[in-house]
Amino acid sequence: MKSLHQRLTLDGNETYTFVPAEPVGARSLTIYRNSGMLFSMVSNVSAAPNTQLPVTSERSPKTIYGIYGMISLAMCPYIIVITGRELRGHIMRQNIYRATEYDILPLNPDVSVQTPPNAIETHLLALVRSHLQGGSFYFSYAWDITRRLQAQWATIQQDGDKPLWEISTFLHNRFIDITSMNPDQNLSAYILPVIYGTFDIRPVSVGIHPLRLCLISRRSRHRAGTRYFRRGIDSEGHVANFNETEQILLVGGDDSSTQLSFVQIRGSIPVYWAEINTLRYKPDVQIMELQDTVDAMRAHLQANENLYGRQALVNLVNHKGHEKPVKEAFEKVFEQAKSSKSRYEYFDFHNECKNMRWDRISVLISRLESELEEDGYFHLDSNKSEPVRLQTGVVRTNCMDNLDRTNVAQAAIAKWTLNRQLTTLGIIQSNDSVDNYDDLIREFREMWTDHANFISLAYSGTGALKTDFTRTGKRTRKGLFEDGYNSVMRYLKNNFLDGARQDAFDLMTGAWFPRRGWNPATLVIDSRPAHHPRAPYILSFSLFMICAGLTLPRTSGTLLLLYYFLLCVHLPHGIDYVNWPRLQPLTDIIYYDGPGFRSARKGTGLGLPALENRRVKSKRLEEIEMGTKRVD
Repeated sequence: MKSLHQRLTLDGNETYTFVPAEPVGARSLTIYRNSGMLFSMVSNVSAAPNTQLPVTSERSPKTIYGIYGMISLAMCPYIIVITGRELRGHIMRQNIYRATEYDILPLNPDVSVQTPPNAIETHLLALVRSHLQGGSFYFSYAWDITRRLQAQWATIQQDGDKPLWEISTFLHNRFIDITSMNPDQNLSAYILPVIYGTFDIRPVSVGIHPLRLCLISRRSRHRAGTRYFRRGIDSEGHVANFNETEQILLVGGDDSSTQLSFVQIRGSIPVYWAEINTLRYKPDVQIMELQDTVDAMRAHLQANENLYGRQALVNLVNHKGHEKPVKEAFEKVFEQAKSSKSRYEYFDFHNECKNMRWDRISVLISRLESELEEDGYFHLDSNKSEPVRLQTGVVRTNCMDNLDRTNVAQAAIAKWTLNRQLTTLGIIQSNDSVDNYDDLIREFREMWTDHANFISLAYSGTGALKTDFTRTGKRTRKGLFEDGYNSVMRYLKNNFLDGARQDAFDLMTGAWFPRRGWNPATLVIDSRPAHHPRAPYILSFSLFMICAGLTLPRTSGTLLLLYYFLLCVHLPHGIDYVNWPRLQPLTDIIYYDGPGFRSARKGTGLGLPALENRRVKSKRLEEIEMGTKRVD
């Protein structure tokens, strides 16, 4: 596996020249800026031996720790470089870093990132910055953090001397890699594979046995986005909020001696469905029965089977109420897909674990136990030429958001597997449990809680719910209050802030990119009536005053009526006040009228004329759809 340059100096003026700090004499990377256009740069990028730099060159005082990639915006392409990193641990004798700071370098010499030439470029650059600063990006220079241990072992012979980026799986920056600048040049030493996810490794001990427990999550770049703006599946079989989670156990003082890996996955329910924000706490459920629904699910199941083997699809949604139609759609389409390697397992989480009896997640474990034993985990012993065991199947878990209930279930499955691994290794007795080892169970719970919070933060904008159970092993009243706070924050962020966050995902993952010279006024100018952007503040104040009025003495009944009036005036037109994505408007989903199911059409006005008016207004959003969808 080819090594990557770990430190670069940047010299720039008419060119950007990246000079490796080591080894001495390594080939530098020069990017000529004179054209400022992506298509004319094919012959302008070279990897030439270090030579004397131009006299006009200016050296940046910052150390470059890696080139994140290149992205083309409306005015010109930009190089994104990592200028800050944080060491988060090491595995297999290699360091793992989290990117903390970035610089954005324009290729057009006439463009400045501090003072962009127009409002559109300013807005797009703000989206890039918000995605980089709000994300959690990890990388390694010499270990493949993008693939699970078993996948690395399976292709070790074929990988040979290939560069890391060519063999990477969960490569978040694939769309903006710099190979597109000049495919004829070998730039492998400069291409840094980055994952959007987590990495946590901690030393633990069980009796006299030193161990290291590691948890890695890898978020898919496909159908990436936010909680209410990316649900379900697409025509290629990609689902929203798809994450691979790998729990690694390293036994002994040397990481390479005994390695055990257990993988789980999660992802949105693989049918065409959405939840339409209307300012109500529970959005309208929309299920779209399209002609290719079954084919899309088959593609998703087949992709998972190719990667992981057979799979158990664990569905945790409610069997009645708001979630029932999504459950029924999942079961109907899964039956039609007729997959021989996938099995459906329904577990009504809220009904089974009601009254804070979350220990009853053990009921689900007992249903999966035979499959967990048969599918196993990856076990590699350095004293043996072949793995002791391979993981031949995976558990795919989902709830509505694939967050809180899914976190509890996955942590319970991981704990069961860890117990089995330690028993097999002879570290604990068959009648013993990891719960009896304070150091181990404390670190295990902390790791899974932090993991749950990250995945929730990336998708919903807040920390996870129900983490008190993951952290302590029991449900607490303090945890209920924390869940209430996070639920309120999710409501506010998902309705009033997530539009721009979704735009940033679409831009940075290549789901959408602008044409050169693209400059629609509708992207930065809010053409809605003046009171619409103020709706979040009006509604929040009204709700606060209503709550205060119901609990505090001497509250004017007239004022309470006024606040109720403000609330009631906004809710019937709630869809107008939601902060929707603008790069890829969801008009087709919001106003879908084909076969399927819609729980209600709340928040779209008081009658059909209002709905038709909004339908006309929504077409204004289509003016900004002048970009293009990326095709890999």
